[in-house]
Amino acid sequence: MNTAPTLLPGLVVVEQKVFNDERGWFMEMYNAAAFAAAGLEADVAQINHSFSRKGVLRGLHFQAPPHDQTKLVRCVRGRLFDAVVDIRRGSPTFGKWFGLELSAENRKMLYVPRGFAHGFYALEDCELMYLCGHAGYAKEAEGGLRYSCQEVGIKWPFEGTPLVNERDLTFPTFGSLKSPFVFDGQAAG
Repeated sequence: MNTAPTLLPGLVVVEQKVFNDERGWFMEMYNAAAFAAAGLEADVAQINHSFSRKGVLRGLHFQAPPHDQTKLVRCVRGRLFDAVVDIRRGSPTFGKWFGLELSAENRKMLYVPRGFAHGFYALEDCELMYLCGHAGYAKEAEGGLRYSCQEVGIKWPFEGTPLVNERDLTFPTFGSLKSPFVFDGQAAG
């Protein structure tokens, strides 16, 4: 497993070794021991799988403590632009964002630690699979950050207006977000 830290502490791009032969290919998407050895939170509380049509934007979502989650995100069909924002008060990168294309072809994954708002834009019809660590879903812990807030300035790769659900459009901008997260100086999880 190769891990590439980003400029946002704890946020890591993960690329697993792929074994190819005449039958096709194989890769380990997740191995608890390898993740723990890399300093990444290794428990899995829930596995989610979603489908989005081209032009859909989902997010930016998070769950507040004590139901906060890590996520290991992978596109298993199609292509999407994945984006995260550091919302940990006291973090040296508080309010900064990171984005990258995830696709079935490139097989890259993004490890998102607790304290980040996460979302994605479907560049084409796509399926996203993500492993959630630490805690399972809890409706009362739902939170979000508006995808279009100017203070953060995510450079989404769309022209025109994406298809966004009503709830996501009501999320606060960064300036009015009351983040429940505090940076603890740890790089992972």
